[in-house]
Amino acid sequence: MAAPKNPRPCSIAGALDLVGEKYALLILREVLLGNGRFDQLIRNIGAPRDVLSARLRRLVDAGVLTKHTYSDRPPRHDYRPTQAALDLEPVLITLMTWGDRYLRPDRPMLLEHTCGHELHPRLTCATCGHEISHEDLTAHPQTPGWTVSGPSPA
Repeated sequence: MAAPKNPRPCSIAGALDLVGEKYALLILREVLLGNGRFDQLIRNIGAPRDVLSARLRRLVDAGVLTKHTYSDRPPRHDYRPTQAALDLEPVLITLMTWGDRYLRPDRPMLLEHTCGHELHPRLTCATCGHEISHEDLTAHPQTPGWTVSGPSPA
């Protein structure tokens, strides 16, 4: 069966278009850890130089990272997170938590909260404060012509 010509409008698809590639998320991980220099990124991510350069350029162009010069001779830059990158940090933490649970029980990195305890993230409703579970959610498509199950019959 052929893919539909006009798939469901989706913010997830838009986000994945920008940061859904493996190296983009690993760049964000490193920059959020304070490792924003190109040589640090190469060492800690293992991406080919040309791929890393292309991903950095795309993240800067999208406003997720900013590029700062730290040396004029020779020209050297580091990359720093913007608010958009900081807003992605909970996504990275959630992915890490999922990976620790299902893929890497040896847990290669722990995060400590300022309270002094290991971070165990939870997703909660900002209005009522309750923890979110799948059973508590109801989707309401906002795009005309779409229902939860797909396009509305014409």
